[in-house]
Amino acid sequence: MKIILPLVIGILFASGTYLMLQKNILKLVLGLALISHAANVILISSGWIGPGQVPILGKDDSIPFVDPIPQALVLTAIVIGFAALAFLLVLSLRVYRDLKTSNIEEIRGQRG
Repeated sequence: MKIILPLVIGILFASGTYLMLQKNILKLVLGLALISHAANVILISSGWIGPGQVPILGKDDSIPFVDPIPQALVLTAIVIGFAALAFLLVLSLRVYRDLKTSNIEEIRGQRG
């Protein structure tokens, strides 16, 4: 588990970066979403201690518990990321309908 998680994070960042370097606006948006998911996995893994219990102190306080702060941050980041992704998808659809292209270089040329 300790080697799989960094590999997954690295693959998500690498594929997100690759997609963001493409000329298609939809691939750029999907690459941004992949990088956002990779950042969420990093935040979740930062709060992972091991076989921890729920963060409610009970009879035995010596058992390690999972930190709830990264979980709350990731939940907020997922909601904000979903809203930003929906906005970017609608914006790219609007650009495609108005300019009849999804190529970023052609969009730059038609901008003036």
